[in-house]
Amino acid sequence: MGQKVNPIGMRLQVNRTWDSRWFAESKDYGNLLLEDLRMREFIHEEAKQAGISKVIIERPHKKCRVTIHAARPGVIIGKKGADIETLRKKLSAFTKSELHLNIVEVRKPELDAQLVAESIAQQMERRVSFRRAMKRGVQNAMRIGALGIRVNVAGRLGGAEIARTEWYREGRVPLHTLRADIDYALSEASTPYGIIGVKVWIFKGEILEHDPQAHDRRHAEAQEGAAPRQPRRDRERA
Repeated sequence: MGQKVNPIGMRLQVNRTWDSRWFAESKDYGNLLLEDLRMREFIHEEAKQAGISKVIIERPHKKCRVTIHAARPGVIIGKKGADIETLRKKLSAFTKSELHLNIVEVRKPELDAQLVAESIAQQMERRVSFRRAMKRGVQNAMRIGALGIRVNVAGRLGGAEIARTEWYREGRVPLHTLRADIDYALSEASTPYGIIGVKVWIFKGEILEHDPQAHDRRHAEAQEGAAPRQPRRDRERA
């Protein structure tokens, strides 16, 4: 049987970079990694309704900078910034470093694999038909501008006795092309029949630059509504 490697891990240092961006000596590495895992788990649990896409953790000298990308930042910030200050104080308990907290809005949640996967999972938990939830997620992504999307659901679909996998795809999703900008995410739906896994791949175009920061830069430009930056080769031709 063919197995699929994680598309994000496969593209690290090609056109993607890590969500934890820091270096540490071997004696400190394990403790810092555990801090990251606990902070991410706490943030996802504390701000479930905010539509969290990803959490970036950077550690400049004796500091810890946490950037939360969310579809509904107002849920985290709260009235007059009261909730974000409370969250910052709670997160400070996880680390000895001085903590800085930033919130970034995800303006096109239909093109974010994590948010699409969580949306499909939440619909199935509300007993919406899995085929309807899959099709709705795919159509919304293609309408907003995705070049291709694939959705897999696996488990006791519709309460069936035997678990199975079903998938739905539109457009192109070239997983073997390293320059392809592929966003990938996994979520789970807790149903009365058990856990149903949801996987989403979204193809947003190609990145010809060999730059680990290229994906983040392209994502920021897309959120701001700017035209994606042309590869150097195309700019020279123009």
